[in-house]
Amino acid sequence: MSGTGARDRDGYGDEVLDRVGGGVLWITLNRPEVMNAVTWEQRERIVALLDGAGADPAVRAVVITASGRGFCAGADLRGSAGPKAQRETGEVARTVRRGAQRLIAAVLECEKPVIAAVNGTAAGIGAHLALACDLVLAAEGARFIEVFVRRGLVPDGGGAYLLPRLIGPARAKELMFFGDSLTAAEAERIGLVNRVVADGELERTAREWAERLARGPTRALALTKQLVNASLESDRATAFAAEAAAQEINMSTRDAREGVASFVERRSPSFEGR
Repeated sequence: MSGTGARDRDGYGDEVLDRVGGGVLWITLNRPEVMNAVTWEQRERIVALLDGAGADPAVRAVVITASGRGFCAGADLRGSAGPKAQRETGEVARTVRRGAQRLIAAVLECEKPVIAAVNGTAAGIGAHLALACDLVLAAEGARFIEVFVRRGLVPDGGGAYLLPRLIGPARAKELMFFGDSLTAAEAERIGLVNRVVADGELERTAREWAERLARGPTRALALTKQLVNASLESDRATAFAAEAAAQEINMSTRDAREGVASFVERRSPSFEGR
């Protein structure tokens, strides 16, 4: 999948493809032969792209997707040494913080709205990469799997943080304890994804959603994302104070003035992302 008429940009070899078109940054995992299991180098590239998107005025929305049959089968463990009898104290925690957690944080903290277009199986960190996005579109053939328990592992990449906030602790534990494959339809029913579309319609729908966001008031969307994410851990007084501060910041933007003017003048607004 890619953006039509997009401007090509350098990526990490051909394992992460990225391009900008219509104000949308498309990030495509491109290791279909291993169901897009993600390597350390790919994670670094995705983090860099998301960080760059926040500061790039040419980017007003982001889509994360993948090539082939899988979205992301999790971390690529084939280069791992596996369990060790002896490890340096703090080694595992450092690896998780610098790897999986850093990847998920980059999605959550990206100033631009991020859409996941899940074209196939999303397992382990691949599922968490999708679920960290602001909006999740899934092809009918997609699957979501909390695969960690199958390998005797504890979920990483913020899974125990994300899932309870999306579907509640009981359902989150069910998915994590059993590691069962969840169909796209089931994921939509319990609130993990926004919409399920036919496999052949995923790219078109993702483009429509992303380009609609790219035409929106970019700073207002960024502030709204921050408010919603922070509200899950805030008391009412803190959330209300953050809302008032966001309103103060946003009212100084050109898009806010344009929005009010267009309402008064009874015309459609023309937002510029600033």
